Amino acid sequence: MLGFQDEVWFSRLTQPHLHAWTRDRPLPLVSPSYDKEDPDPAAIACYGLLRADTGAMLLRFVVGRPVSPVTVAFLRWVLDRLTKEGKEALLMVWDNASWHISHEVRRFVKEHNRVVKRVGGCRLLVCRLPSRSPWLNNIEPKWVHGKRAVVEPSCKLSAAVLVERLCGYYGCERLEPISQNVS
Repeated sequence: MLGFQDEVWFSRLTQPHLHAWTRDRPLPLVSPSYDKEDPDPAAIACYGLLRADTGAMLLRFVVGRPVSPVTVAFLRWVLDRLTKEGKEALLMVWDNASWHISHEVRRFVKEHNRVVKRVGGCRLLVCRLPSRSPWLNNIEPKWVHGKRAVVEPSCKLSAAVLVERLCGYYGCERLEPISQNVS
């Protein structure tokens, strides 16, 4: 199976670039300010894999930011799902983010493929994109459309509402976010 992987931040404060047709006056876009009393983060990190076979998105939100242990946890989750579907290999296209090329992630890929060779499962073949070429990753436009689809022009969304809207837009199940403290 071919898949396109990337991470994205969904901001609760910054509005995406929008175009809207209105009848009498322009649509007012509110850029809410950061409130120290707000328990929710200003932005939510999300890992995603765009499946070329079905066009579906596999999403996992993150508590914190994308780092190597979180990347490994996301890859384990994706590979477990694909193994259960009977997929034998995932050719995954992704960029050269520091957490993608880290020793920990490369070691995981190598060890995972060794185990799969012995006992079966879904192999992981990584295809890295050239530096500074996000337009080559098919998942990038999906992120842009998702940000525009869930925006609320007149108010700031809570983190829970934002995640719910994104899961609804991408047609994926809402799962527990991956924690920074992954073992």
